[in-house]
Amino acid sequence: MKLNLKGLSDEKAWRDALYNLPKFSIEKVKGNTKAYPNWVHFGAGNIFRAFIANVQQNILNEGKSDRGIVVAEGFDYEIIENMNKPHDNLSVLVTLRANGSIEKTVIASIVESLIVDTYSKESWCRLKEIFTSPSLQMVSFTITEKGYSLKDGRGGFLPAVIDDFNNGPQNPVSYIGKLVSLLYERYMNGKIPLALVSMDNMSHNGTKLLNAVSSFAKQWIENGFIDNGFEAYVSDPKFVAFPWSMIDKITPRPDPSVREMLQKDGFEDIDDIVTSKNTYVAPFVNAEESEYLVIEDLFPNGRPNLEEGGVIFTDRETVDKVEKMKVCTCLNPLHTALAIYGCLLGYTLISKEMKDPELRTLVEKIGYEEGLPVVVNPIIIDPKEFIDEVLQVRFPNPFMPDTPQRIASDTSQKLGIRFGETIKAYMTREDLNVTDLKLIPLVIAGWCRYLIGLDDNGEKLELSPDPLLEEVAPYVRDISFGDKGPFHDKLKPILSNTTIFSVNLYDAGIGEKVEIYFEELVSKKGAVRDTLKKYVY
Repeated sequence: MKLNLKGLSDEKAWRDALYNLPKFSIEKVKGNTKAYPNWVHFGAGNIFRAFIANVQQNILNEGKSDRGIVVAEGFDYEIIENMNKPHDNLSVLVTLRANGSIEKTVIASIVESLIVDTYSKESWCRLKEIFTSPSLQMVSFTITEKGYSLKDGRGGFLPAVIDDFNNGPQNPVSYIGKLVSLLYERYMNGKIPLALVSMDNMSHNGTKLLNAVSSFAKQWIENGFIDNGFEAYVSDPKFVAFPWSMIDKITPRPDPSVREMLQKDGFEDIDDIVTSKNTYVAPFVNAEESEYLVIEDLFPNGRPNLEEGGVIFTDRETVDKVEKMKVCTCLNPLHTALAIYGCLLGYTLISKEMKDPELRTLVEKIGYEEGLPVVVNPIIIDPKEFIDEVLQVRFPNPFMPDTPQRIASDTSQKLGIRFGETIKAYMTREDLNVTDLKLIPLVIAGWCRYLIGLDDNGEKLELSPDPLLEEVAPYVRDISFGDKGPFHDKLKPILSNTTIFSVNLYDAGIGEKVEIYFEELVSKKGAVRDTLKKYVY
């Protein structure tokens, strides 16, 4: 069983191995999409393949659409060249259910794959063709939080962005620069409306994308490269809209146990590819069953009928409530807490952490006791029931090979959203006292302890990638077990950094509490476990 169009022609072998196959004509859908593209997605990673592409697959299977998705990758071109192209854009989705059952689906809704590279004439010309097509309704994104950033951790523009500002839209090299160049092509070909939909896991994602696009527009106008009217075009939601969205589905790296199961089926394309940018991809993607995608219904050129695949369209206020519920309270902070302390305690699976009494109690209390009081109920999803599902079904799922090490990546970019927003909410509420927070400060102290690079047994701990690692880790790197505080001078540059936490933790009144926790966490080998026992019960 080879994963390509030729291999898929042997339908009996696939069906005998219990794979769900496409129920539509791949060639017809490809032809329709080629002629009248209506959806381009930037970011060819696992969340796209396991969730978004499967939504469209289900719609195509039901005969409710006749077009697929064009995927464009702007960060790691090797994904397209080494994964999409050899497999004719097909992939296998393995859904891992908490009850131990699995579902295997061949995804064929991705009908074209391109690299977002101005120096690749074929791909760039095709992207310009798509962006100038009146049929294009939506460009969506899963490019991670870093993909939208024009600045480094110190607040200065990135070198590639500076070069693009100075060189104009002809051959940009930064991600957003290339996007804005394509938008300018659309503007110059009739000011055709379009929706740019960030589906990345961050608060107010649409506004972050708008701000990045607007920065480029202003700079290129100021430098005389483009028409003055372009800024008005991207700023007017009647022409270019930037809907907010909330997405939720856990899609970890390809797991060896899943690979072994597929191999027994006769599936031949089981090997990982690790790109030169350290991206892990495989012809299959494994994911949990639970999934949510809520999008602000703001589409000036119409939109694909994703509601037929379970996507919820609503107003911005509701998206904001759902987003804050999940990102700031009911899931992401709990994931980060497990990531930090899981790494410190030597865990390699989130599911196994949920069997640890202290860690389970930690996230239960952060969610139910410290988070829920500041959640505004979005109505369309109940926050209490959402946390119930997270803690009782999703995180404990033993068939989900998700690791704390993966979740710990880019923690400095997440803390402000995942904890800073709750801290600020406590500061503004008259009926709540921010100094009553106990476990959120403990997680922050745990991150500072994690930056030392030693686990609870004193063994070297490999820190997950983080753009601010070299800036923040040196403050604590020379601290040894048993060192006596106060550690104020070492921790202040971290805890007062509003770029990290979105608030100065000393101004919030909890910086000193974090310092106290940190001193206990470094007091001896085994102090992480002892400190958890002391404070979570």
